[in-house]
Amino acid sequence: MSLLSGVAVITGAASGIGRATAFAFARHGINKLALLDTNIKQQEQVAAEIRTSHPSIEVLPLKLELTSTDSIISTHRAIVSSFERIDYSVNNAGTSGPLANSHEVSSLEDFRRVFEVNLIGLWTCQREQIRQMLEQEPLASTPFGPRNRGVIVNTASMLGLIGNPACTPATAYTATKHGVMGVVRGDSNVYAEKGIRINAICPGYVRTNLMEEGVGISELMAMELKKIPIGRLAESEEIAQAISYLASPMSSYMTGAGLVVDGGYTSQ
Repeated sequence: MSLLSGVAVITGAASGIGRATAFAFARHGINKLALLDTNIKQQEQVAAEIRTSHPSIEVLPLKLELTSTDSIISTHRAIVSSFERIDYSVNNAGTSGPLANSHEVSSLEDFRRVFEVNLIGLWTCQREQIRQMLEQEPLASTPFGPRNRGVIVNTASMLGLIGNPACTPATAYTATKHGVMGVVRGDSNVYAEKGIRINAICPGYVRTNLMEEGVGISELMAMELKKIPIGRLAESEEIAQAISYLASPMSSYMTGAGLVVDGGYTSQ
């Protein structure tokens, strides 16, 4: 028996955590998979790889612009038109924004865009997903636990729970990830009784090209990584597995929570 089944939507699916989650969902039994990203060429490559490794899965790659409400609405309508329902949504797409101390940030537009993508765009995606989930019946229960009418997992960050360290001056990013936790906690309370679970994944430092470049050039960041009790960066696949748990009926009694996957960083 598969852990998951039905229709899943993943934003930011062309790379990193989103890409790893797409492959994890495929392995765990998802039948239909909608991949949303601004980088449609890279996303189509991910879709092709999934079709090759999992021929039975229907994959729908779509271009999504999180700063455009029309784009968000139209892509979700296209998903429902093709797949008829949305059972799991992972709102993972985001941007880091200006990595500078506040007094050094000269462009309010750069600062504002982080909120438009990470918070307003995420909330708008969630709104469209909730609208569809309210109209559909739950999938059948499994030995893993009861299924809900729909499950939403939003990518926050350990920086949605704590402040960013001085060596990572990312006030806009940190503020939006705190905002994501507010979106999760607020809407989860409203929609739990309607059979929709909403949680957040809160990763710590994850191995990406950008992170590895930062470790290589920043002595402060290298010192920061020494604070991780597990002693290493997370792999994207490890975060994807935690997201799979939150999406699955194994977490059927969890809603409004932030699952921290940070190697112990915030436990100190």
